[in-house]
Amino acid sequence: MTELKAVSPAAGLLPLSIGGVTLREDEMRPLTLIAPYKGQEAALGKALSAAHGLSWPAAGQSTQSGAARLVWFGRNAAILVGVQAAAKLAKHAALTDQSDAWSCVVLEGAGARDVLARLTPVDLRDGAFPLGATARTEVFHMACSITRLEAESWQIMGFRSMAKTLVHDLKTAMEGVAARAL
Repeated sequence: MTELKAVSPAAGLLPLSIGGVTLREDEMRPLTLIAPYKGQEAALGKALSAAHGLSWPAAGQSTQSGAARLVWFGRNAAILVGVQAAAKLAKHAALTDQSDAWSCVVLEGAGARDVLARLTPVDLRDGAFPLGATARTEVFHMACSITRLEAESWQIMGFRSMAKTLVHDLKTAMEGVAARAL
């Protein structure tokens, strides 16, 4: 009898530290895509507030309360990160478990913005991409989500099937930024 064991998407690939930048895998946590039913946006907002202390994020934004974060994920969609979605939300929205679908990594440290600037067309300057900002965009050639967590910390979510490529591309950019600092 073979025993199955859960393995994270970037198992054995991370953490990496190059120059002043660190790339680590974010802990495996629940991820639930939330898409409000037509006409249920206000009711969903109240239910989210009551259940998780969160408000629905504006386009390009995220909201956070304790361990729970709600990240804008496209038109009429957000992804709940860090906690199981309360069952009562299903009255107002479609809930889809995405926990096994994504690889979540965190890029942080002095120079992290420069690393991302090599891979994405998003303007990551403080004025354009403040704390809590998020974007569905490309990271090199992959569809990803980038969320700014702290002054020099970004969470990058890419498809689980592309975890090795995501780490490779970020590592290559980290090496390039470190080499320019020499």
